[in-house]
Amino acid sequence: MDRDRIETVGLRWLRRVLIAAFLLVTVFPFYYMLLLSVRPIERLLLDPGALVVGLGELTVATYAEVLKATDDGGQGFLTFIRNSGLVALAATLLTLVVAIPGAYAVARLRFFGRRQVDFLFLAVYLFPSIVIAIPLFVVFTRAGLRGSLVGLVLVYISQTLPVSVYMLKNYFETIPLSLEESAAIDGAGQLGVIRRISLPLAAPSIMAVALYDFMIAWNEFLFALLFLVDKPHRWTVSLGLAQLADGVEVPKTVLMAGSVILTLPIVALFFAGERLLTEGLTSGAEKG
Repeated sequence: MDRDRIETVGLRWLRRVLIAAFLLVTVFPFYYMLLLSVRPIERLLLDPGALVVGLGELTVATYAEVLKATDDGGQGFLTFIRNSGLVALAATLLTLVVAIPGAYAVARLRFFGRRQVDFLFLAVYLFPSIVIAIPLFVVFTRAGLRGSLVGLVLVYISQTLPVSVYMLKNYFETIPLSLEESAAIDGAGQLGVIRRISLPLAAPSIMAVALYDFMIAWNEFLFALLFLVDKPHRWTVSLGLAQLADGVEVPKTVLMAGSVILTLPIVALFFAGERLLTEGLTSGAEKG
């Protein structure tokens, strides 16, 4: 075998080894979490390191306890899932309603300070969330929105809107201006151009932004804790999981079941929209 052949074979096997190692590092924690969530606590205490167990040992009683209402002796995660779903969906939809026209305006219109808009949008993320948490807490308390899901939705919109506008703007700039000009010559107004030309072409990027916004709102913990700590019936899934983690009397199998419930929707959404997410995140990387 010549040198070129040896290098080709070596790199091929090296790539396989690296992919296998990456899969092991990323998949194993989730597998072990899932395994713990379906094992009885008695069996887990006897053999905590078991990685393969028989089907007869598996149980879904932990999920029943997690999802059951607190009045029935459960952890009330169905209520937390509903709250998280409502907040995440509302924050995502309202962010897109504002971000799409805003991003299009920044990409196509000419106005004073247009070149500084990118910096201003991203400058929001130069400051840690805790810096703005206290002012938001004071303002929303005086406005009567503390303890409400509506106030939490507004906070999430303020967190996701800048980067959403930035991502969508980069994609709108890659759409050839000639397509919009052709539609305008055919008699389409500005709104018609956006609806018939820009939005269909920007669908992958919009999907990517929607998934990003949903994941942020679903997993967020700090602001949910500040705004909803005294309203347990309005808690989100992240707050419910924190309650399980702090409970000494809660079995770790129940905690793992709650972790799976928190993680599974995001994983399912990611794989369902993987192609659109990849296209959307890379859109705008090249121009011309």
